[in-house]
Amino acid sequence: MSTTPNTLKKPFVLITGAAGRIGRALTEHLASDFSVIGMDVDDPPDGSDADVWIHCDLTSDESVAAAFSQVKSLKAEEAGSLPKLAAVVHLAAYYDFSGEPSDLYEELTVRGTRRMLEHLESLPVEQFIFTSSLLVMKPDDEHKLHEWDPVNAEWEYPQSKVRAERVIREHAGEIPCVILRVAGVYDDVCHSIPLSQQVARIYEKRMTSFVFPGDKTHGQAMIHMDDLVACIQCVIDSRNKLSPREMFLIAEPDVMSYAELQDQLGSLIHGKWWPTIWIPKPLAKVGAWLQGHLTDADDGPFIRPWMVDLADDNYEVDLTHARNALHWEPMRRLRYTLPLMIGRFHADPKAWYEEHDLEFPESVDFGNWKPTGLQATPY
Repeated sequence: MSTTPNTLKKPFVLITGAAGRIGRALTEHLASDFSVIGMDVDDPPDGSDADVWIHCDLTSDESVAAAFSQVKSLKAEEAGSLPKLAAVVHLAAYYDFSGEPSDLYEELTVRGTRRMLEHLESLPVEQFIFTSSLLVMKPDDEHKLHEWDPVNAEWEYPQSKVRAERVIREHAGEIPCVILRVAGVYDDVCHSIPLSQQVARIYEKRMTSFVFPGDKTHGQAMIHMDDLVACIQCVIDSRNKLSPREMFLIAEPDVMSYAELQDQLGSLIHGKWWPTIWIPKPLAKVGAWLQGHLTDADDGPFIRPWMVDLADDNYEVDLTHARNALHWEPMRRLRYTLPLMIGRFHADPKAWYEEHDLEFPESVDFGNWKPTGLQATPY
């Protein structure tokens, strides 16, 4: 454990998964108002703003017990024998887009949450915040989603979030809890796996960038990283005003349809309208299966046959509860950030590919068009 002086003057906030992208951004955002305890299986990132760093493997009973022994050793001014946690922000979870089963969904996301709660029972905790996923919700192509709408998780990642939410309801005891069902997160560079894959497909003019097996008027909700961390701070700041069990849907209130997103990306990347052709789902599944079996890549193509069934999903949220209870709403919009994002892509495509763990194509034909002066639209 690395730490600043043993006595910390600001209220404690503990963040699991603090070495991840959201964890790093949240730590930086909260550092001026709170003494941040970063908890992660990995080392702290360079320049971390965490006041304390505790190594912890949430899949191990022994590691979690040792980590919380260190938490209990911390002292705060005007505190009793145990540190008072203004909030615990539980970000740590397992995910991938293969659609394949993994023991880590249960051991890390579900049982890891249970281990956390078991040890928090012996600490004064004002609030436990769990970052779930909007993908646990049943999509609706006619109405905006509300917190009370039904759940219908259809693949491993959201299913694990549903199980973790159940653990919280059953085992949090007296700890006030907030569940945030968060949309897909992106930032000014991108750092969204589905979105970066879509950029790469269009940039490389792959056949899969021209076809879509679902309703092109539907879309997936997104949220900018800046808005997400601002929301979490609002939740923490409201900890003495919220009810003991709260849930919020966290997303931008308007959704870019798949057709609009394709068109704007094609215009920004190649300087022309980008056609999107509907194809039947059985044909799309066959194509995805063939790509998966013919590719030389170790992990195969991004689009898998099981994703085709989800192509019609539509997620658009009603933010009334978040607006009223947290006095928060997103200030950023994906459609206005895309010019900045693709501008940074064009500044150094190879570096952008490397940043997103993509294999860079050595030759892409742009014809006579060259990107010039791409700027984000003012908010």
